[in-house]
Amino acid sequence: MPGSVEGFIVDIDQIQNHGVGAVDISKLKANGYHTVASVHAATSRTLGKIKGFSDIKVEKVKEAIRKCQEMGGAEGKVAYIDTEGTFRPDRIAQIAERFGVDPDQANENIHQLELLNSLSMSFASNEYRLLVVDSVMACFRVDYTGRGELAERQQKLGQFLTKMTHMAEEFNVCVFMTNQVQSDPGASALFASADGRKPVGGHILAHLSTTRILLRKGRGEERVAKVMDSPATYVITNGGINDPEKV
Repeated sequence: MPGSVEGFIVDIDQIQNHGVGAVDISKLKANGYHTVASVHAATSRTLGKIKGFSDIKVEKVKEAIRKCQEMGGAEGKVAYIDTEGTFRPDRIAQIAERFGVDPDQANENIHQLELLNSLSMSFASNEYRLLVVDSVMACFRVDYTGRGELAERQQKLGQFLTKMTHMAEEFNVCVFMTNQVQSDPGASALFASADGRKPVGGHILAHLSTTRILLRKGRGEERVAKVMDSPATYVITNGGINDPEKV
């Protein structure tokens, strides 16, 4: 977060007192998930589970996070919409144990929901900060099949995504959606180096998701995360390209 909210969380610059370098703090300010913008990840079906974050400086970050928790921060809940039946509480418990968090408390703060209509009431009465939809296209691909139902499917998908966007803006919630990919033989036929995979959902899903990340297998246990779309604002000045707030 670039700033601080009084009474909620400490200023991010203060974590420099706990061993985090100024350069890393600048990177933290420029990155992260925006709570008013959706994040859309398209992944291959063969993709394995992603095992948390990098271990680099994790202990220092954990120490700074604990300071925030003592002041009432980092206590938001997570809403998880599981459309494929793949949610694993035991995996959440393993990640919680790694970071020194009570597994039972971590699972209690994750609410698995089936209906989007019930989310607004839950968000209004509880402190939710993250909404996970896994996966966003699973139900639409089952309920609407064939080209004859494509237009109706895209219309319903647009209504679903628009509603989630309004909820993210109204309740200050980060929306993270996983998606499926499909092969596109025409892409590689025109250009030999073109990627023959594309996310399902068409242009509607692409336009309504702010940041798009393609996940694929690498070598061995490695996984590759490729940023496909992540817009950034900048201004052109006499000195070159600058951030808008620095002008």
